Amino acid sequence: MASTFVGDMNSTAYSITQIGSCRDPRIFTLEEARQLFPLVQRITNSAYDELCPVRQRLENLLSTDPRLVTVERDYEIIVKRWVSKMERLGLVVKGLWLVDFDTGDGFLCWKYPELKIGHYHDYDTGISGRRRLDEVIEELAPDWA
Repeated sequence: MASTFVGDMNSTAYSITQIGSCRDPRIFTLEEARQLFPLVQRITNSAYDELCPVRQRLENLLSTDPRLVTVERDYEIIVKRWVSKMERLGLVVKGLWLVDFDTGDGFLCWKYPELKIGHYHDYDTGISGRRRLDEVIEELAPDWA
């Protein structure tokens, strides 16, 4: 069951449709994806910033260091928390800092640190088949645009 939360985050009004299951991607129009994007970007920026010092510690440890297990666990916790948040928003996580907004016929694709949702790919092509969003809209005039 979907519900809508309307609130104020950092003095900016926003509305987020929440979905019933964290493993149940939703279908987005381009406008809906763009409305949700600032939140996706904030969550990702925060997780990335949180992960940076952990990644540095991980790179500086030898494989025999007993602290390695703890640092790897910290890394995993941060990444899993980010994945869970993206999935609860209805996005499809395709990799670390890479998410897709399902349009019903393909994906609006965003990869950190891109500043906007600027790419699209079909279900069967994946990130290697990403095309510029403006080109896709001009060529196909999809319903979701």
